[in-house]
Amino acid sequence: MLKIDHLAVSCTALDDGAAVVEAALGLPLVAGGTHAHMGTHNRLLRLGDLYLEVIAIDPQAAAPAWPRWFALDEFAGAPRLTNWVAACDDLDAAVAQAPEGVGVPVDLARGDLRWRMAVPGDGRLPFDGAHPALIQWQGPHPVTRLPDTGARLARLVVTHPEATALRAALADLSDPRLVIEPGPLALRAEIDTPHGRRVLA
Repeated sequence: MLKIDHLAVSCTALDDGAAVVEAALGLPLVAGGTHAHMGTHNRLLRLGDLYLEVIAIDPQAAAPAWPRWFALDEFAGAPRLTNWVAACDDLDAAVAQAPEGVGVPVDLARGDLRWRMAVPGDGRLPFDGAHPALIQWQGPHPVTRLPDTGARLARLVVTHPEATALRAALADLSDPRLVIEPGPLALRAEIDTPHGRRVLA
């Protein structure tokens, strides 16, 4: 079974992305860390049982010899919600059942966090990025380390021209917060905060 693990807001500069998200939600992000394998870094916000990450290319890191995840090498424009990640207990089995192009499992680590993630060879996820990246945590989950600010994901709305096919591809993910609708490609997170419901898109 799959479950929503975290949301990814991409940006060209981490400080700028964090500022946009903090202004939108009225909540502070906390330091995440660096991903040496991908040359990226992030900041985080707990959303109850899952979390949000703001992610960007780390200008201090060496560029990897392969495309970065979430198609960050091609990202341009304002910070925005570009991707989401689904967790599973058996990554190899999940990849075998997923649409072609979801990626190859890669062993990754940051500090004492350990995980395996399916990373597409070209950095682009199926359904134009509307399909989630797949992850399997091995040990502690980041959400247990993050302060609880009272924010909770109310709905993750994913729109795509091939919504029916995307729903079928995610038949193993049953979560009332996930809404898949037909339409132009878009991701929208509706987040309940102590200041009321806010939207990231």
